[in-house]
Amino acid sequence: MIRALTGYSTRNPWKVIALWAVLGIFLTLLSQALMYRVTQAQSGDFLPAKYDSAAALKIAEEQFGIKPDANAVTVLVGRADGKPLTGPDHRRVGALAEQLGRQRVEMPEPAEGQPSFLTTDYSQTPKVSPTMVAPDRSFELLSVQLTGNSTDPGLHDLYSAFRDHAKEDFAKAGMRTGFTGGLADLVDTAEAEETTEKVVGLLMFGLIVLINILVFRSVLAAFIPLLAVIIIGGAAAGAVVGAALLTGIKLDASTPSMISVVLVGIGVDYFLFLLFRFREQLRARPDLPARAVSAEVSARVGTAITSAALTIVAAFATLGIATFGQFRVLGPAIAVSVLVMLLASLTLMPALLAVTGRKMFWPSRSLKREPRPGPAARIGDLVARRPVTLVLASVALLGALAAGLVGIRMDFDQTGGTDDTPAAVTSAEISRALPAGVSDPTTVYVTANDGRTLTTKDLGALPKALATVGGIGKVNKTVLNEDRTAARIDLYLTADTQSQRARDLVSGPVRDTVARHTPDGLEAHVGGTAAIFADISTAVDHDLKIVFPVAAVLIALILLILLRSLLAPAILMIAVGLGFAATLGASALFFQHILDKPGVNFVLPLVLFLFVVALGTDYNILISDRIREEMERPGPARAAVARAVRHTAPAIATAGVVLAASFGSLAANAAPSTQQIGFATALGILLSAFVLSIVLVPALAAILGRSTWWPVRPGRGQGRHHAQPPAAQPHRDHVSMH
Repeated sequence: MIRALTGYSTRNPWKVIALWAVLGIFLTLLSQALMYRVTQAQSGDFLPAKYDSAAALKIAEEQFGIKPDANAVTVLVGRADGKPLTGPDHRRVGALAEQLGRQRVEMPEPAEGQPSFLTTDYSQTPKVSPTMVAPDRSFELLSVQLTGNSTDPGLHDLYSAFRDHAKEDFAKAGMRTGFTGGLADLVDTAEAEETTEKVVGLLMFGLIVLINILVFRSVLAAFIPLLAVIIIGGAAAGAVVGAALLTGIKLDASTPSMISVVLVGIGVDYFLFLLFRFREQLRARPDLPARAVSAEVSARVGTAITSAALTIVAAFATLGIATFGQFRVLGPAIAVSVLVMLLASLTLMPALLAVTGRKMFWPSRSLKREPRPGPAARIGDLVARRPVTLVLASVALLGALAAGLVGIRMDFDQTGGTDDTPAAVTSAEISRALPAGVSDPTTVYVTANDGRTLTTKDLGALPKALATVGGIGKVNKTVLNEDRTAARIDLYLTADTQSQRARDLVSGPVRDTVARHTPDGLEAHVGGTAAIFADISTAVDHDLKIVFPVAAVLIALILLILLRSLLAPAILMIAVGLGFAATLGASALFFQHILDKPGVNFVLPLVLFLFVVALGTDYNILISDRIREEMERPGPARAAVARAVRHTAPAIATAGVVLAASFGSLAANAAPSTQQIGFATALGILLSAFVLSIVLVPALAAILGRSTWWPVRPGRGQGRHHAQPPAAQPHRDHVSMH
């Protein structure tokens, strides 16, 4: 199958390139137009119905008409001269609020040259209502509701239009304004980080190009991989969006950026594996046409790439069994994207090699001369001479980093990474005068088991009992829905609703109080941000206990089939396990202890496990496969290990740096979760490439020798190798494949 795909692509390269170009453009446009229609930003929507906060969300939607994509914005209004608000001021604020609630906010015109179908029209009339006044009358708060996907730039533009209009109207009345809340935080953070993210993105691509130029001394070899990956990435995003539309699945808002980073990293990696071996073959076989060489290289390296890609697919597909929907949709989405990248690696990339041929490495003259032994050869010799020392040093380094796991804590903070945005400043001003949770209340929803109508008296002592709970700053009056079948009680916590203190308060005293004081015949559920993240914490703990072992077993089975050995897969799994523990421990040391963060983000252990174990296994597959082939030749096992390191280390090192740079670009993101994923994954990839694959795994193979491949040891029954003339041996060093 692999040879058939690569063979057809190298025989008909222009057809394959044209097909991928058309598919890439079409699916890129599809993903841009529809991505935000198949994503949802509310974390609570990903919780199974059995969780308390999920049940509360359902009541809020069905009984109180609160839409799942409703975004609350809190507007602070005060006098421009800083004096307390007077009676006429309050009336003026009320009149302007009523006026804003009647005016329809229109979407700005699309940017010049941007098709209108790529944007969703969020034009709407916002719901505006006064909520409360500060005790010192320094400001009044308004609640504004805008409906739409909070991650969609289209809704960001609509909010900006509303904000600017409201600010202007109040300024004319001598009032100052401030805006805060989830949507305001997102927009302000995006505006603050826009330049940084663009610069980091350009630096990342520039670094990849520079690395390729330094390695291959070629312009085409530097740019063609990136251009190919951009086309493939667009096709993969479109495939994911199409699959989501067909299945009705809603994707997490982080899915597009994660797909992009993963595909840039592994796509360039796979292209590099092909380029290194293509150059090696062209140098060793100058008599063969470049198209024939590309066909042979693509077929041989394609086997290793397929094994590596399927490892990633299997690892991420296991997220499909998670209970937390954010994991359950992210895993299969990345798995589909990697399958698209695998198909392109077996078709588009071989076609590009066939078309460019030896021109791929112009103006470098490396094809005309034999490379001198470099750092890779010296490392290979060192591994062969001092394997025990290198194993002990590697384990000591990984163990020291893994020590950071002691006392590790999970952090559920989803706020932006900066506290000097206008939204953050407004939130801080509100918190100085009112409970911290005033703009994001925790809500208790009450319904009757038999569906009967309710009165406020039916709730008994529940509201008063909640008012006595420490950490609740204020309990609002009970509100009934229109048909009086449900009641809601808003609680304003004294702690930030996204803090650990708020989650502990809601999951403990608040829910305990609700359980004890809800009258018989009634059912109560606690909702809101703190309640949602408390339930997410429970769901994540549950999923970690299931996904980790299932993913590990699947990866081990793939390695068992690929390597045809019992001992080698065990060695690789132990190695990547050490790498995972070291990476997570180093992340805890850096974020929790050095930067004094509350802990590591709650998604980091699972995402890191999948990325480091699955992607890191790619490099281990490459070096192990080469070691096995070298050991099939006659001669000492340690010499075979040295040759394998010499030929494979440059590709692994280059690919590792490129992949680490790709993930490292996420560290510039304002969101704490994305920052940590970027930093930790980049570190894990570097450890996998430079410590595990280039040092630890080869050193263990040097110690164990051909027993590494027990029960079928390579090199036995290979008498045909001894029949080769001595002159053929060096040539085999250059043409042996993964």
